[in-house]
Amino acid sequence: MRRVLAAALLLTAGCSNVPAQPATQPAAQSAAQPPGGPGTIAWGPCTDIKRPDGEPPARQDTSVRCGRLAVPLDYAKPDGEKLELALIKLPATGPGKRLGSMVFNFGGPGASGVDTLDQAAKALTSLRTRYDLVSFDPRGVERSSGVRCGGTAEMDRFTSLNTLPPDDETHRAAEAANKEFAALCQRHSGKILPYIGTVNAARDMDRIRTAVGDPKLNYVGMSYGTQLGGVYATLFPKNVGRMVLDAPLDPTVSFEERTLAQTRGFQQAYESFLRSCVKSGSCEVGRDEATADANVEKLLTQLTERPLQVGGRALTQGLASTGVAAALYSELTWPFLEQALGEALKGRGEALMYLADTYTGRSPDGAYSTQMTSFPAITCVDTAERPSQATLRRTETAALKISPLFGSEGSGGLCRVWPAKGSDEARHVDATGSAPIVVVGGKGDPATPYEWAPKLTAQLKTATLVTYEGEGHGAYLSGSKCVQGLVDGYLINGTVPQKGATCPAA
Repeated sequence: MRRVLAAALLLTAGCSNVPAQPATQPAAQSAAQPPGGPGTIAWGPCTDIKRPDGEPPARQDTSVRCGRLAVPLDYAKPDGEKLELALIKLPATGPGKRLGSMVFNFGGPGASGVDTLDQAAKALTSLRTRYDLVSFDPRGVERSSGVRCGGTAEMDRFTSLNTLPPDDETHRAAEAANKEFAALCQRHSGKILPYIGTVNAARDMDRIRTAVGDPKLNYVGMSYGTQLGGVYATLFPKNVGRMVLDAPLDPTVSFEERTLAQTRGFQQAYESFLRSCVKSGSCEVGRDEATADANVEKLLTQLTERPLQVGGRALTQGLASTGVAAALYSELTWPFLEQALGEALKGRGEALMYLADTYTGRSPDGAYSTQMTSFPAITCVDTAERPSQATLRRTETAALKISPLFGSEGSGGLCRVWPAKGSDEARHVDATGSAPIVVVGGKGDPATPYEWAPKLTAQLKTATLVTYEGEGHGAYLSGSKCVQGLVDGYLINGTVPQKGATCPAA
């Protein structure tokens, strides 16, 4: 799950013309054939794959195919207006009998499955021998009618907003920025905002399953993708094939609970980073943990008043905090975070700006992906919760006690002014009647804390939990041979891990 780090939206993820809300959705379909008839996918060459920096890949695998699938904009009107989903397929390479398609969602909400699957191809070689690997940009993301909320100037202003100090001036700026952002989202994408939540995305996945010709959906969901998978298994339990949910989200948590849990997770990851840094004996941030922490806090405090110039841009406290958080998702990026902080302490902000830009989806040319706009659009539609100002201030106060660096009011402030109505349907999962589901939770995961893993496992009713003892967000692609062995053993051979299975840190 991504977090929004602008306008006090730490840790997660026109207002005057609120669009008409969709009619009540039809009951869940459990038959193999979705209502309204199946669509077809016209596969062809991929022409617009992008890396995290917005540039095309150096080399493109010519066997990779891209396509589009028309789905109902409003599932209450299955024969009405259509929305086109963008998809990608990495054909199975063999040897061995092909097992069908394996569909991926890599998280967000708001991450492009088309771009991410192409980037992750080498890490998924074992699965690709037996499956066609398939992913998609969910509705409201990138090529699938991606939510837009202004151009470069507006997005730069929003993402660079400071979150510190937590005083009245910062709160007023946050509220004004949230209202402006929501108004821009309504102006540019108001037509689709009511229709892009997780429930409709789950219905889209059943259309994808039918279009690729699979009787069951084989699926790997990571981070937010675990909620999407859980909702799919709730709506279509009889259509679930082999499903793995890695870095699980507890969909029942409130904004306040989510903010506090993620604040705690990122603070713990930050402290682990500091310990690792000083243990090397040559930490660029400080000679010991206390000194290093004080240096980072001093840097961020200084940036609230005197941003560092990076080309024609300013590295604000808000952007610097985003850069720090982005690097805490994986131990692999800790060395670069050390370098980036060390340079910033010496007055050079290029590396921290780069980390922030990879997180916010900003390309060197100033163009933004939709990950910072799709995130709140999906998050806010997926809940009826609209926190009061009193709740936001209580949340922030409690979060700051946990972490002066990451504490905030969370994403509830933006959802409070969101122009599309929310529903709690995606917050309730129960996969009773489905095939076995494997849930993988990491003890050192900052974004989806481990406490959520057993909770989602229990809610699904048909799931088995695997515990990973290592650091980082997500376990399957962490480099853990133990986790990969258990997951691949299930996805390829159908072997469900034993109850209580645990894997050591990679």
